[in-house]
Amino acid sequence: MNNTLIGCLGVGAAVLSSLQTTHAQQSERPNVIFILADDIGYGDLSCNGEKTIHTPNVDALASRGVRFTDAHAVAATSTPSRYSLLTGEYAWRRNDTGIATGDAGMIIRPEQHTVADMFQSGGYVTGAVGKWHLGLGDKAGTQDWNGFITPGLKDIGFDYSYIMAATGDRVPCVIVENQRVVNLDPNDPIEVSYTTPFPGEPLGKDHPELLTVLKPSVNHGHDQAIVNGVSRIGYMKGGKQALWKDENIADSITTKAVQFIEDNQHKPFFLYFATNDAHVPRVPHPRFVGKSGMGARGDALLQFDWSVGEILKVLDRLGLTENTLIVLTSDNGPVVDDGYQDKAVELLGKHRPWGDFRGGKYSNFEAGTRVPFIVSWPANVKPAVSSALVSQLDLFASMASLLNTTLPEGSAPDSRDFLNTLLGKTKLGREYIIEQAGSLSVTTSNWKYIAPGNGPAYNKLTNTELGNSKLPQLYNLKKDKGEKLNLADKYPDKVKELQAILDKEKNKNND
Repeated sequence: MNNTLIGCLGVGAAVLSSLQTTHAQQSERPNVIFILADDIGYGDLSCNGEKTIHTPNVDALASRGVRFTDAHAVAATSTPSRYSLLTGEYAWRRNDTGIATGDAGMIIRPEQHTVADMFQSGGYVTGAVGKWHLGLGDKAGTQDWNGFITPGLKDIGFDYSYIMAATGDRVPCVIVENQRVVNLDPNDPIEVSYTTPFPGEPLGKDHPELLTVLKPSVNHGHDQAIVNGVSRIGYMKGGKQALWKDENIADSITTKAVQFIEDNQHKPFFLYFATNDAHVPRVPHPRFVGKSGMGARGDALLQFDWSVGEILKVLDRLGLTENTLIVLTSDNGPVVDDGYQDKAVELLGKHRPWGDFRGGKYSNFEAGTRVPFIVSWPANVKPAVSSALVSQLDLFASMASLLNTTLPEGSAPDSRDFLNTLLGKTKLGREYIIEQAGSLSVTTSNWKYIAPGNGPAYNKLTNTELGNSKLPQLYNLKKDKGEKLNLADKYPDKVKELQAILDKEKNKNND
């Protein structure tokens, strides 16, 4: 063999070795998927012990990962909860993170460093599919729904996006893909208002005969623009060809999520997959209708489980299961009647969406923020159940640890690295979490302190105990999961200790 050939073979071997090393390094970095359910409570999944519902795909995910029993969103409503998850900052540090209108401007600003930015900087392809509800465009009411909507998700780290403009019960009822409304007819432009109705456009409160799919509950406010036989919040005109069909939303976003995985199977990817199912208006696909025995809300839970199953199936088919880290959780606790006459209350039966806990969506009590939380990564996570106190707030810093990357100064200010806890390597959890509903509360692994507030104690519209009181509240969560016995008078030193934690965190805003 001549020296030239030997040299060529040597170079070829070196190149092959280099390619193999590069591939091995890439394969060591897991794909990451956040599956964020909407309004699904701790007790809405059978893996958490409720016998009235069967969610086999979520159960399968839990059986090969760590299922957490003391995991929390940081807010009891959608917008602030999602803001905190994606930015690593307590939403209550800002005064503009309340439940967003459908025409809200971008709440996460382009200059903020998000978890998507972090993955993107680490060489990941990033995608967001499903419900957004964090605003689009620069300022409220200024979006160009008929053109390129900017700023948008590409400005905060997402290479690809296919999202509901806001949420199911708010106009505009359209899908936005890569910052343009899908299927828009330029000859039928969209107009949106949250202040003034459009002349000639029927409203739910005036034309109940047009509400052929769902009618609103009394005084809930879902009685304005009519889309697909359902009246919504806000006013809308035009865009008829672009309007979504409620019963097809789950199929549509699940298909796009699967497609994103297929398109990026040969490179590391991060997918934020936010489902809509249990949020009102609940209009599940006909193949799920009647399957749960609990009406539209129960059927929507089965539809969510199907979406999870579709994600698991494509990962299996592409050989990506072992090296894909999945976090499954919910944005806040459950609500049964949230504005539409869908018989969710009448058909609930013995099902307890809140599990053993008190309250629900909108509530300071535990069911408002204690949510399902599963972490699966078959290559590195052994099946387990963990009682560690964990928060969605810490996903940002924990994923930065996973990527072995340093975050820019000032980013994710409240997020902490609990990667080993999430992977089941330790049961060391957070010392405390600050949570937000009508008031602020401090939760530890043993205690819950709810600061005094002036809000109502009860929401008659949703039949939810809100947990607001002008007096301090203290509950021993180890002995009293249902938060029935206020121990504030009995343990004043514990009240002072937890109030001091809250004061310390609030003072950081002043700093």
